[in-house]
Order: sequence, then structure tokens, then C-alpha cells
Amino acid sequence: MQSNRTIEEKYQALQDFLRNLGSVAVAFSGGVDSTFLLRVAHDVLGARAIAVTASSCSFPERELREAQAFCRENGIEHVVCLSEELDIEGFRKNPTNRCYLCKHELFEKIWRIARERNLTAVAEGSNLDDEGDYRPGLIAVRELGVKSPLRAAGLNKAEIRALSKELGLPTWNKQSFACLSSRFVYGETISEEKLHMVDAAEQVLLDLGFHQLRVRIHGDIARIELLPAEFGRFMEETTRLKVYARLKELGFHYVTLDLAGYRTGSMNEVLPKPAPEGTDPI
Repeated sequence: MQSNRTIEEKYQALQDFLRNLGSVAVAFSGGVDSTFLLRVAHDVLGARAIAVTASSCSFPERELREAQAFCRENGIEHVVCLSEELDIEGFRKNPTNRCYLCKHELFEKIWRIARERNLTAVAEGSNLDDEGDYRPGLIAVRELGVKSPLRAAGLNKAEIRALSKELGLPTWNKQSFACLSSRFVYGETISEEKLHMVDAAEQVLLDLGFHQLRVRIHGDIARIELLPAEFGRFMEETTRLKVYARLKELGFHYVTLDLAGYRTGSMNEVLPKPAPEGTDPI
């Protein structure tokens, strides 16, 4: 059973899995999971492992710069491809299978890049914890034959962070991230303007030192999710009023704090239960 393996055994299983692929194009966002996966793939396969990052208006520029810097500093070939989700038919309407539409197009592009370079596999960074939420993106992973080495090795998020720390990766304690489209309530139109609003709003909070957060958008309302431990600092008058003023400047009419705090998949809480199988942490 994977769950009974030690973290060292899982790490060895990951290396063996990647070695058996022979060569791979890793879908690389610069986040905790994909950075760890890319590092191990490069350690095992060398130049036969490359990184592919999708550039779009739902992917913040700061994340792209970090991804580029990591590959440059580690001597990893890095391909940045344009994958504009808003051009996908139906995506702007933000249906419940939004992540499937996005991932299907993205992995088709990565496969084309892999074949051009005679690479035998495409891999993505979902982990064992990603199997519990509504994740249509994983359907696209299965349909297109994309490998999920971290899940295959039985690694969860905490173990990936621990191993990342041992490897000296700068992402070991990085906040979890998901594409900005995940900040929209299902059925609300996704636009470039609102994506920029959400990105800028989250940057305001990051610049103030808040770590794990989301700014969810509901029409003209910003719903801020923070770790409950950071509520007190947020509610200090100077900080609270600064956040309110800046988000108003960005175009939000109302600014709220979610009392439940930060959690992944909060937009999925309105979906019927049990949730359909298989997307990205949002």
C-alpha cells in the first residue's frame, strides 16, 4: 500500500517512475508541486526533462518570472507557450467544467512540444491530496495520457514540502496557488479586466505580508480568504482601511472578509454533492 510507505520509499518510487519514462516534458507552474517534480525529473533524467509553462492572463506575471528564474538557475530547458484560456469556446462563461476545458487545451499543446523534441511523456504535478475535491482537470489528464508521478508515488502535499526543504528548493514553504480563473463564482463571466483586478488585489495582500490567501470575486464584491491566524493583523485599523481603499481603487464596490478563512475549493461548496469525479485545486 502506498499509504504505508515511508517518505523515503515514496521518494525512491518517484525517482524510479521518472527514470522509467525515459524523457518527459513537465507542466511547470513554479508552484510547490511542479517545482519539486521538475527538480527530481531533472536530477534523474538530466536534459531529457524539460519544463513547459503556459503564459496567459490568468497566470500572474510574478509567477512566470519565478518559473523562468528557477529554470535558468538550474540549467533546465524552459519553454513558455501561449495558452490563452479566454479564447477557448465556452471558457469565459465559467462553467463547472472550466478546468477540464483549460487543461485539455494546455496538455494538447505540451504534447506537441514534447513530440517536437522526441520526448516520450508529459507529466503534471497533482499529488495524493488532490484526489478528494472536485477536479475535472484530472479527467483531461487521463484522456490525454498525461502522467501524474507524485500521485503514482503516493506523495501528499506535506511530504512534498518536506522533501522540497531537504532539497533546498525555495518553494518548500511557498503559498499554494491556482490560476486566477478559479477566483470566479461558477457562471460569472471571466474577463481580462476582472482577472487583472483579482491579481492586483491579491498582490496588495501579499505586499502587506499575508501568506496564504485568495481574493474571490462575486460581481462587484471581493471576498478575501486569509488564514484565521492572520485575522487579527488584518483587522488592525491601518491595515484594514488600506486594503479597503486599494481594492476600491481597483474597481471593487464592496470588500469583505470570509469568516471561515482560507481553504481550497471554496467555490465548489455550492456544487451538488457528491461532486463529480475528477480539476485543479482552486
